[in-house]
Amino acid sequence: MPAPRIHVDQPLAPGMELALGAHGTRHVQVLRLQPGDALTLFDGRGGQWGGAVVAMSRREVRVRTLQHEAIERELPLQVTLAVGMPANERMDILLEKATELGATAIQPLVCERSVLRVAGERALRKAAHWQAVAVAACEQCGRNRVPAIGAPVALGDWLPTVEAGVACWLLSLGEAQPWPPARGAATRVVLLSGPEGGFTAQEEAAARAAGFVACSLGARVLRADTAPLAALAWLALQSA
Repeated sequence: MPAPRIHVDQPLAPGMELALGAHGTRHVQVLRLQPGDALTLFDGRGGQWGGAVVAMSRREVRVRTLQHEAIERELPLQVTLAVGMPANERMDILLEKATELGATAIQPLVCERSVLRVAGERALRKAAHWQAVAVAACEQCGRNRVPAIGAPVALGDWLPTVEAGVACWLLSLGEAQPWPPARGAATRVVLLSGPEGGFTAQEEAAARAAGFVACSLGARVLRADTAPLAALAWLALQSA
């Protein structure tokens, strides 16, 4: 059985002894690990570390890093997934699955038809929660680099920040070319997908004006949390 994988939110080094955070401590306790048991540690900066439990109590688990393993499981294509946030637990599931499928970054967006609307302090709390969801997904799927989860922003505020020279694709229910779009030599992609109800005509026009190419996933109307994952899954398989 593979050693349990635990994310550590600080840079790791050989022979380092440290106390796990609350999440890692609960993980070790639930698995009933004991001092001397092996585990795998990663800090999200690349590669992973062999490790071992050194000591544990009800409130603290201490571990030691051993050898570094230069293992990467990232896609060769860097994909930023920008999504109009679906409501309730659907956003958590979307983030979890997008992390498993290899998204490099995920940007939650507030659109005109968004059901979920957050701003200010609540937006920051949501972003922290979603980052924890991504960390847990990395622990499960074997990724050693944690995707960056942005704080929710309005679509109109985000569009001007998209880098030039990146392949930009818009999932559209309107006039669009068939999927897959021509990728050429692009190594970075921004995939933009709407909320429940889709983008308004004005939002689609703004995205196209910003350089996004409209693409269709077919005749069926997919849910806001299904469409971006379908496109991301295709990209992951094609670039594997």
